[in-house]
Amino acid sequence: FEENRERPAFLTKLWTLVEDPDTDPLICWSPSGTSFHVFDQGRFSKEVLPKFFKHNNMASFIRQLNMYGFRKVKDDTEFQHPFFIRGQEGLLENIKRKVPSVRQEEAKMSADDVHKILNDVQLIKGKQETIDSRIISMKHENEALWREVAKPTRLSLCKLIQFLVSLVQSNRIMGVKRKTDWSSNSDGSPPLAILVLTAAISDSLKLHT
Repeated sequence: FEENRERPAFLTKLWTLVEDPDTDPLICWSPSGTSFHVFDQGRFSKEVLPKFFKHNNMASFIRQLNMYGFRKVKDDTEFQHPFFIRGQEGLLENIKRKVPSVRQEEAKMSADDVHKILNDVQLIKGKQETIDSRIISMKHENEALWREVAKPTRLSLCKLIQFLVSLVQSNRIMGVKRKTDWSSNSDGSPPLAILVLTAAISDSLKLHT
């Protein structure tokens, strides 16, 4: 079929189809010439549609008619358009395809589509809440671990004191050998050096708690 540049292919094919006398048993003009009839939709779908429109779907054919403003007359097999008239092919230029408004497009969204979108949103929200909860939990675990690692335990402090005592008793601090026994004062209490070092170590450890 030769397509008019100003005319949609569907209208050109439809006109040729209705005009063709060979297809009159299945589709033809009404006696008045202002509408056309489709007979035996089963045969029409199988024998005619594939030759003209590359499909055999009657519902799709009717949907195309509706998009170009055709309407049913009397029954489901007669269609009419004010510019689709026998002998007046030039009027086809006035037939325009309907452009659905934004609201019409939005109205096509089914309840199932809306339900699916809402479910997806809830799923994403649930995943985000799980991630946030996990982050908070990891933060708390990290803080607890840091406190446990940084906390100066009594055992650690005792070991440090014992180490200092052993150094004093061996009279070797910084590699210098001393003759005086610094392990204790005359009254048996720890020497001042040990007390000072112990306090310094304790204060240093407290900075990490």
